[in-house]
Amino acid sequence: MAGQEATHWKIEDLDFSRIARAEVRKDENLFYLVACASFIESGSDLYTQNLVDFFRGDDEVTAWLADYWEAEELQHGKALRAYVSHVWPEFDWETAYRGFLEEYATYCKVELLSPTRGLELAARCVVETGTASYYRALARATTEPVLRDLASRIAADEVSHYKHFYRFFRRYRQEEKLGRLRVLGIIGRRTLELKSEDADCAVRHVVRVRSPERACDAAYIRQLGARINGTVRTNISPGTTLKMLMRPLELPASVETVIQYPIRQFMEHVFLR
Repeated sequence: MAGQEATHWKIEDLDFSRIARAEVRKDENLFYLVACASFIESGSDLYTQNLVDFFRGDDEVTAWLADYWEAEELQHGKALRAYVSHVWPEFDWETAYRGFLEEYATYCKVELLSPTRGLELAARCVVETGTASYYRALARATTEPVLRDLASRIAADEVSHYKHFYRFFRRYRQEEKLGRLRVLGIIGRRTLELKSEDADCAVRHVVRVRSPERACDAAYIRQLGARINGTVRTNISPGTTLKMLMRPLELPASVETVIQYPIRQFMEHVFLR
């Protein structure tokens, strides 16, 4: 893993002076996409500790979580915050984030993880699929070169994280003798939760500081969330997303054609509705 650490990109690799500020500053939708993502990424240390505790005794998994995954996720948060600060300097990021973190911490509990390590790793594959898809969509949704570069870098990181979780999952699948039905169940549940309280929480706290007069306007916040989801949905790559989601099932060719269609219908309903 030393090579991974040595070659991973740094915030200094991004030239924020090249931001086409006039192009994006008036784009409220883009502001919320980036600001909300910066909050969730910046809270990564909360659920990293939960996972480290959950996998205590498995040094390979816990070392990677603590030494690589958490650091890269927090770097995503710092880079996205820096972008927000360059384009929308009037936004009080710190105040909004403090409110978000206080609420978000209540969602990050060990008891909310899956019942076994193998199933939790399958769930993490779903989460990484969702985040990779989000940042790929964000990169497609803008022509601003610095944001497109940043979103593409983060998407590549999320794919790399997915590969690690998938490798760990395969080991635990053997140890726990996990059948496909159990894996399918956890994939389905976590897929339904992707559009979850995390994003809703971020939107609410950004609105409270960005537009305090709309903070109690539930209809406005719902509309805003729908608009953000619409941007992601329009720019998502469904084929790649579905392939990543289905990979932990490791379907043999003999049954793949039978089971793939209903699974694809379900995944498309969740991601593309």
